[in-house]
Amino acid sequence: MRDSFWPGVRLGIPYAVVGFVLSLSFGVLARQAGFSAPQALVTSAIVFAGSAQFAALAVLTGGGTAAAAVAAGTMMNGRFLAMGMALAPSLPGGPAKRAAQGQAVVDASWALANRGDGTFDRWLLFGTTAPQYVTWFLGTLIGAYAGNLLGDTGRLGLDAVFPTFFLGILIDELRQPRSRMVAICGAVIALVLVPFTPAGVPILAAAAAAILGLRR
Repeated sequence: MRDSFWPGVRLGIPYAVVGFVLSLSFGVLARQAGFSAPQALVTSAIVFAGSAQFAALAVLTGGGTAAAAVAAGTMMNGRFLAMGMALAPSLPGGPAKRAAQGQAVVDASWALANRGDGTFDRWLLFGTTAPQYVTWFLGTLIGAYAGNLLGDTGRLGLDAVFPTFFLGILIDELRQPRSRMVAICGAVIALVLVPFTPAGVPILAAAAAAILGLRR
């Protein structure tokens, strides 16, 4: 229902604030890594995925190639395959139309739009994503053009925002009985892998818990 768009916008504001801080950090780090300001902005406008952008940035700053950076970002976004499979039946239209609507999927929006019965409120999804996209772009804009005023982002504690963001999504999922077991399994997978695998892999592997959700 279209009436759920504006409630979705309101629900998305807290996540949009977090996204602003994250993208601010990305803008600063991207410039330090050799990106031009327009390149950083285009990356955020097109990719719009914090984990993928930071993963690609880590590869580039570590001396990796552009191809390796793209591969790392793609791997980080692999979790959206499972999320898209769950969402697809709730989207109207043919493959092209559903693919276009699916571009609105981000972690927080997907979780908030979940009705808990295997279906999703697509207008709530769109509304929740809208403010997040705006602040993600604005944060990158400010970070890219005024990042020299902030200095070292680690000194400001911005590196702690990302895990806090995913923790907030996990807590919301734990409140829903039907998704609680899947959320717990995903959290356990990620926690077990953190000490032994490269950054980003635990989150990607945790998406395997979604298979349990599809079966349920």
